[in-house]
Amino acid sequence: MKKIVFITTALLFFLTVFGQTEDSLMIKKLSDEILLNGKAYGNLHHLTKKIGGRLAGSPQMTMAEQWGEKVMKESGADKVIMQPCIVPHWVRGGEDKARTINGNRKLDVVALGNSIGNGKKGVKAEVLLVNSFDELEKKKDEVKDKIVFYNYRFNPTYIQTFRAYGEASQYRGSGPSRAAKYGAKAVIIRSMSHSTDNNPHTGATRYVDTLPKIPAVAIGLRDADWLSEELQKGKLSVEIITNGQFLDSATGHNVIGELTGSEFPNEIITVGGHLDSWDNCEGAHDDGAGCVQTMEILRVFKAVGYKPKRTIRFVLFANEENGLRGGNKYAEEAKAKNEKHIFALESDAGGFTPRAFGFTMTDEQFQKVIQWKPLIAPYGCSEFNRGGGGADIGPLRRALGTTALAGLSPDSQRYFDIHHARNDVFENVNKRELELGAVNMAALIYLIDKYGL
Repeated sequence: MKKIVFITTALLFFLTVFGQTEDSLMIKKLSDEILLNGKAYGNLHHLTKKIGGRLAGSPQMTMAEQWGEKVMKESGADKVIMQPCIVPHWVRGGEDKARTINGNRKLDVVALGNSIGNGKKGVKAEVLLVNSFDELEKKKDEVKDKIVFYNYRFNPTYIQTFRAYGEASQYRGSGPSRAAKYGAKAVIIRSMSHSTDNNPHTGATRYVDTLPKIPAVAIGLRDADWLSEELQKGKLSVEIITNGQFLDSATGHNVIGELTGSEFPNEIITVGGHLDSWDNCEGAHDDGAGCVQTMEILRVFKAVGYKPKRTIRFVLFANEENGLRGGNKYAEEAKAKNEKHIFALESDAGGFTPRAFGFTMTDEQFQKVIQWKPLIAPYGCSEFNRGGGGADIGPLRRALGTTALAGLSPDSQRYFDIHHARNDVFENVNKRELELGAVNMAALIYLIDKYGL
């Protein structure tokens, strides 16, 4: 009996070690190909420098989609699908300006995405400083005919910077309408950042349809500090000029490259990033990085001759920034066609050094995935955490109920220095960090394709 147990244990050990050795060799092969012959950095240069900012509905959106289709084909996709979706078409409409009326000091601002401008006539009003929504409620009787300045600061004590962003972004999202409820003429939002520069950071706002749609701008941090200090000394009035407006909706596309599964073609794995970006930047980290990493995984699988067991879709999602129409359309069609989506991975946190993956899945699935950490950790992602995904793949789980999700978590300490700001440019992406992100993503997709969930 002891002999049988020993033989069985030895066999299991051999199979485990052999499997890990085989997987280690494959992951090393994928890594070497990306680090030696990678195309991600060159693709990012083209996307950012030849096309530029790619806001939904813009000519650059169309250029980016056509480029993405071309690169998918060149990378070896079995087929490329251009999945149409109706996207909003908001335009900035001109230069955003702000200045103090007493002293005529220029303030560095940018209109919030989806905000409605007031044209050349501008808004001139006294500024009311509030540091939180609680303070707004306490001062609600003072709001009428004022410009409300939300000076809510990023919490510097949070090591996980996305936690600080999550708290601060509510002021951008609902701040204008909450101020309009009490009669404000416009709002100024402290930029969602803990940077040391003065670059203002845009991002989408959401109006309440039953309330007035008032102009809304984000202000650079140095000017925000100056304005706050001046308002604590006494009254100050500001003029704001913005020109934002919505044009007729446009047709955008999710660009989908597909490798058909050899054994389980009906089981679908999705990996992607969003192709659109704000118009005030090149969208290099947000989310050009995620897009070129996605296409690099497709390229490397073909380059090393890997034939997936399951169907893998490489998706450049449309309209994440100010509508999420691409992610919603992808999920809608998956549900309508009764597709079986077992896993989806998103890269939408910048092209910085990979640190972790965050997973949203069952306990049983997570216990299976966490066994692969020793295989991936040498390449950067040494943490496997519960909770993760992405804005574009979230609708897939909500629609189907069973799709496991994951998000790549690069080092986030510098991300909000550039997020939605004019310095989100190609020059601020490090080639090796970008490529290592693709390596870790490729390794995870390979393991899930090989072993399933």
